Amino acid sequence: MQTDAFLLIGKIVGTHSLKGVIKVYSYAHSGSVFKPGIPIFLKDRNGQIQTYSLAWAKPHKRIMRMALQGIDHVARAEELIGADIFIENTRLPELQAGTYYWNDIIGLSVYTVDNKYLGRIESVIPTGSNDVYVVKDATKGKSFEILIPALASVVVKVDLESKTMQVDLPEGL
Repeated sequence: MQTDAFLLIGKIVGTHSLKGVIKVYSYAHSGSVFKPGIPIFLKDRNGQIQTYSLAWAKPHKRIMRMALQGIDHVARAEELIGADIFIENTRLPELQAGTYYWNDIIGLSVYTVDNKYLGRIESVIPTGSNDVYVVKDATKGKSFEILIPALASVVVKVDLESKTMQVDLPEGL
């Protein structure tokens, strides 16, 4: 499985009903990526990959309930608990210019407008109004972390080809 061609979008955390419906903790910002008929790739704890077709998916509280073609009994669904769920990157909707998927942002090297290296984006924190990039740099002897708001006034340039981001940090950050 070539990891850059796939996106981790969830984890199977349980079952629901005797008919093999699974409960999925979704990493996706929207349930719209779970479209009936798309191929779903499951990677179990042993690294084995299985492919299923998504029959249906419905949000329920903080999880998604899903049915997979070929999984029609709770015993079979229980075998899938703990598996990571991937979809092909090509299945993701097109984004507007200047917007990016988290998997495109995580790993970028961050520099100030003065070309000072700040570190790499390790994760993204959704806050409701805007995301916050968690930038870490371990090259300074001890672990250094800075939180950068994902705002147009702060993020000056994103270059996915060179895997860099340039930021203009507000006073005091």
